[in-house]
Amino acid sequence: MLANVLALTVGLGSIAIYLAAFFFPEIHRKNDFIWSGVGLFYALMLWVFAPRITGGLLLGHIASVALLVWFGWQTLSLRRQLAPSAQQTPVPSTEAVQNTIQEQVTKLSLPQRLGQIQSSIGGIFSGAKNRVQQTVSKKTLETPQPTENSMVEIVDNRTTTDELTSEAGATVEPTDTSVTTDTEAKTETVAEAIPPHPPSPELVEAAKEAAVKAEEVVEKLENIPVEEIAPDAELAPPAEAPPEQIPPSDRAS
Repeated sequence: MLANVLALTVGLGSIAIYLAAFFFPEIHRKNDFIWSGVGLFYALMLWVFAPRITGGLLLGHIASVALLVWFGWQTLSLRRQLAPSAQQTPVPSTEAVQNTIQEQVTKLSLPQRLGQIQSSIGGIFSGAKNRVQQTVSKKTLETPQPTENSMVEIVDNRTTTDELTSEAGATVEPTDTSVTTDTEAKTETVAEAIPPHPPSPELVEAAKEAAVKAEEVVEKLENIPVEEIAPDAELAPPAEAPPEQIPPSDRAS
């Protein structure tokens, strides 16, 4: 436990030497940053190995820490005395420090602190609410909403396109090349014709036999005279041409 106290003492003293450059620049020297780092390392070693430091070793560390604290205080006070009075940073008295502390305590009373905390929390929540509302409003604005104006515009565009196409059709005359290109495009898009399945050889032979028989029947009918087919029928006389169409040579005969 005592070793931990020594480690805290050395660490706080090293930090004080480091911060003296910012609050009392007249007592600061260039190598103080290095020696403050060495003091912090020494404090770390005392803190880590505190359970092992006992007996005479502990007494030796107590003496060394006391010597370092006294030597550091004397060095800093001597540097301040050697500095000109115009360059010395004014140090407030104990009474002034006590008065400032009391004023700060009275200003920051418990109700005031609670009010400040509530106001800060309310500001945080209000800011988050405003951000959420802004994001929601942006999303609603970005979503497209159908309106009558847009529909009217669409109709107008269609009518204009129809008029343009009608004018183009009236001015452009159809040619054979356009017809050929259309037919070629259609022929390219038409799928290939699938040939039908060939009939069986039995059906082909039956069809050939039927055709041969039909030809034989037709030949037999042609060979039979008309008197045998219809003996009671009277043949019509041959047609005579009208006198107007008979040439004059035939009339004289």
